[in-house]
Amino acid sequence: MSSIDKVLARIESNFESSLDRLFDLLKIKSISTDPEFAAPCREAADWLALELNSIGFEASVRDTAGHPMVVGHRKSGKPGPHVLFYGHYDVQPVDPLELWEQDPFEPKIKTREDGSKVIVARGSSDDKGQLMTFVEAARAYIEETGDLPIDVTILFEGEEESGSPSLEPFLKSHKEELSCDLALVCDTGMWDAETPAIAVMLRGMVGDEIIVKAASRDLHSGMYGGSAQNPNHIVAAIIAGLHDDNGKVTLPGFYDGVIELPEDVSNMWDGLGFSVEEFLGEVGLKYPRGENDRKPLEHLWSRPTVEVNGMWGGYQGAGSKTVIPAQAHAKFTFRLVGDQDPDKIQASFRDYVRSKVPADCSVDFIAKEGSPALRLDFKMPALEKGEIALKKEWGKDAALTGMGGSIPIVGDFKRMLGMDTLMIGYGLEDDQIHSPNEKYNLTSFHKGIRSWARVLDELSKS
Repeated sequence: MSSIDKVLARIESNFESSLDRLFDLLKIKSISTDPEFAAPCREAADWLALELNSIGFEASVRDTAGHPMVVGHRKSGKPGPHVLFYGHYDVQPVDPLELWEQDPFEPKIKTREDGSKVIVARGSSDDKGQLMTFVEAARAYIEETGDLPIDVTILFEGEEESGSPSLEPFLKSHKEELSCDLALVCDTGMWDAETPAIAVMLRGMVGDEIIVKAASRDLHSGMYGGSAQNPNHIVAAIIAGLHDDNGKVTLPGFYDGVIELPEDVSNMWDGLGFSVEEFLGEVGLKYPRGENDRKPLEHLWSRPTVEVNGMWGGYQGAGSKTVIPAQAHAKFTFRLVGDQDPDKIQASFRDYVRSKVPADCSVDFIAKEGSPALRLDFKMPALEKGEIALKKEWGKDAALTGMGGSIPIVGDFKRMLGMDTLMIGYGLEDDQIHSPNEKYNLTSFHKGIRSWARVLDELSKS
């Protein structure tokens, strides 16, 4: 029997105790956003450090200005990449409590109508269940073989659900200790309950707010209507001109740096069976928008967008007030892909807006800090090894997916520590994270442990 087969057998014999340990962690009310739960957050950090030490890591709780970090190291001395595994032990508040079918911090295994078993508790999917898949894989490896197949550093954060205010300072002050060859992040999901996934691209973002000003005061529309500039009309024209009839963004240079999807990845996405009708139907819509010559998953993952997030101006109370407002506002965000430059996108947008504002009016801008998109090299050896590992466990090819939003820690790892990140998680869309009755499929926890063992095994191979 090979080493990995022995490790997998150990995972099977450990599984009930692995569940017990997960339940112990889930019972800790580590809600990071509420100061009343500072002590439970510390308790969760202490619990994790104790568990890591018990299986042979050198782990400790590190204080920050907020909730503590947990850092653990296990040096195998073997060839192969040194990986940094990241997860977070803090959870979202449980409100509204009355919508929970049980105590959020008393985990239970429930059987659903389709026969699947799920772990129900706050944090079961986001992110305690996910991070424990890695811890339990490491436990089985060390118990069975005496060591891990590669060097591993672990970083557990306690403020992910409250904006990670302590993370950047911690990474800066511990750069040498935490810099590794590759990061592993589990705070992602599968394509579906039977199809594993590796997220290979995250869209970046930049935003701006505009305040268009015209007259020195609100004007009577009967006295000035048809003569004086109306800021609402100006903002409406700005918004209307951002897209052409084919759904493309009209800003000069907007598509500079956009990279075309490799044909094999495009074909993979075609085979995922994504239904835009079902996707939009869940939110009461029918008809897709965006670039007419692009496929639905491209719209969501690999193409850049501009969206109007808010617009207002003039009277908004009950009834009618016949005024021409002195100013109007709008907020915009741009989702970026490939090598698009957030600063250049913002500059192009501002030039465009200024060109639309009449000479006797003005515009002010309020910037939203931007971040570039991130993507993995599709030929990166670690990615290929991750694919091999997941196929061995799940019996089918892993979907190489994009994410319409961003995961800030992945950008921080690249920008501050120079590391690419392999994003492998086992959550599902219906896990109800941040909502009442959060759950994590028992299969996700079980096969997630096995998957991480296989990933470590593949990464150790030359």
